[in-house]
Amino acid sequence: MLESEFQRKLIDELQTLFPGALVYKNETKQGIPDLTVLYKKHWALLECKKEKNASHQPNQDYYVERANQMSFSRFIYPENKQEVLDELQQAFRIRRKTRASEPK
Repeated sequence: MLESEFQRKLIDELQTLFPGALVYKNETKQGIPDLTVLYKKHWALLECKKEKNASHQPNQDYYVERANQMSFSRFIYPENKQEVLDELQQAFRIRRKTRASEPK
């Protein structure tokens, strides 16, 4: 899968997961992560990669680490997508519906 296709699908998934979220594709300044996610009073930066071993551009590691110190930032690719989305839900303090047992 191309990175652009992964990114497009990820944007759709983020908007479904976080209703009302603003998801912006960032300008191409070397090293700045691809996506900004604004949700309620929270924000995150995500750097999309087509696969785990894809190369990193100069400064990407710096910006992802720096933004993560301020709020939430990760490299995201198909192999870790679910883990990152779970972490993002925790960071945004999203409460999942609990599975209650059916009354007997």
